[in-house]
Amino acid sequence: MIKPFIEIIYLAMEDNAMLKLGLVGEKLSHSRSPEIHAKIMKQKGIEGVYELLEFPKDSFVEDFNALKESGFRGVNVTIPYKEAVLPLLDEISQQSKYIGAVNTVLFQNGKAKGFNTDYDGFISLLDHNKVAVKGKSAIVLGSGGSAKAVVKALLDLGIYDLTIVSRGKQNFHGNYTISYEFFKEAKIKSNLLINCTPVGMYPNEDASPVARQEIQADTVIDMIYNPEKTLLLKTAEELGLKAVNGSYMLLQQAAKAQEIWAENLPF
Repeated sequence: MIKPFIEIIYLAMEDNAMLKLGLVGEKLSHSRSPEIHAKIMKQKGIEGVYELLEFPKDSFVEDFNALKESGFRGVNVTIPYKEAVLPLLDEISQQSKYIGAVNTVLFQNGKAKGFNTDYDGFISLLDHNKVAVKGKSAIVLGSGGSAKAVVKALLDLGIYDLTIVSRGKQNFHGNYTISYEFFKEAKIKSNLLINCTPVGMYPNEDASPVARQEIQADTVIDMIYNPEKTLLLKTAEELGLKAVNGSYMLLQQAAKAQEIWAENLPF
């Protein structure tokens, strides 16, 4: 059982105590974030700790607000709180306002400031895997916080045709959005199929957001990183398609978050 708050003994540095960081979410047993952030801090010579902070939905507001006074320098925010955290922040970066979701929070001078590093991480993932976007078509599965960052990145990179498939938010980006029922019937073809839902994530590794016959794309990207190969990606490889998981995005968004926490960044 992951304990939200673990007693930390601060290690003295020349000017400040060690950085106290964490990941806020509802269920975090699958997360690789502590391992990744520990490596980044070691490489940069930063003294710090990174905790998993499991907050239940019914106490999320109270638990998050308590972080401002608990000695944390910053936290990442993951499912299902990337949008729910917005009204709890004192300041939000312009990019995060446009995206409508925050995955990184800096606590500074008693205030909580929100950023979105998923955007940077996704663009890095595309570059790293040589996935072209400009003039292409894409289908995005999901309409949550991760999907919002992905959509903003795709639009900024010049995507030509974009379709968002959502179970609930039919007003997400207006006419771009279709229901899963329509998607299954339409058999839409695209250059990119991007899964931004948690379907297929550990421990539900036998699940896939779409059926085999519904994969009508050249490249399939699954933002999930645990397992490394989801059922969706395994099926894509069987079909001879390019298959990319979310590991590189996780690494790059974490590095960007570390920059925000380590520096005194103005808005």
